[in-house]
Amino acid sequence: MGSCRSIRCIQARLITDSGDYAVQHGISTGDVLHASSALYTQAVWLILAAVVFDSLDGRLARMGGRTSLFGAEFDSLADVVSFGVAPALMVFFLILTPREEYPWFRELGWIIAFVYLLCGAVRLARFNVITNPLLHRAEAESNKDFIGMPIPAAAGTVATLVLLLLNLADSARELRQLTIALPLLLILVSFLMVSGVRYPSFKQVNWETKTRFRSFVGVIILVVMVWRWREVAFFFVFLAYIGYGLFAHYQRGVRHAQMRALRRKVVKMKQESSE
Repeated sequence: MGSCRSIRCIQARLITDSGDYAVQHGISTGDVLHASSALYTQAVWLILAAVVFDSLDGRLARMGGRTSLFGAEFDSLADVVSFGVAPALMVFFLILTPREEYPWFRELGWIIAFVYLLCGAVRLARFNVITNPLLHRAEAESNKDFIGMPIPAAAGTVATLVLLLLNLADSARELRQLTIALPLLLILVSFLMVSGVRYPSFKQVNWETKTRFRSFVGVIILVVMVWRWREVAFFFVFLAYIGYGLFAHYQRGVRHAQMRALRRKVVKMKQESSE
């Protein structure tokens, strides 16, 4: 599936060139934006489907007793393609195509896409080391948070922003103006992936937990509303996940600062009392 996402991005780029590829597929100049947007949209939905499957594969492997170190490494390789290469190509082509008249923008897009892919690979390698049961068995079993933003969430954020921009843009000119937000978001999620900011993991959620009927109905209504306005709502769901991690990180920093100040105050009081 990772190769399918990359292929859709490459096809969209070839169509946008309005060259032989577009002619061979019977796409006129006026239909270029619609055809390329359709292919980018397919790539977005494939990435989001991979996010869902990635949240389930580990649980299914544990339920079947089929977990192994080889499986973890192979899963990371698939994640690099699905959540690293495909979003990087998508952003690179989208910000490159409408601004080919500026050579410096081409270089900027290449560098930003490479940095995102590099940070994603480093994030996966660090995750495998931290969760390796042979090295950190106690920590792997006790800690349920991700250290750094998980790459599926980073890819989902980028993909849903692309989906939002494609639905907002009514013309190629508007798309040129809107896609300037993609490099900024790519830089942000690249930094968060290799940062020390903790993000909650939903892989440990117990779906058999009992809940009140009203809460259950509220969740169903929320899910329906998100799906109804999915072209817009999905991006803000991922954005809320980013904001939650940053807010919780800030709160932990404030608590640690208060604890350090309290310890210094206690030490000072002891010193004064001893004098």
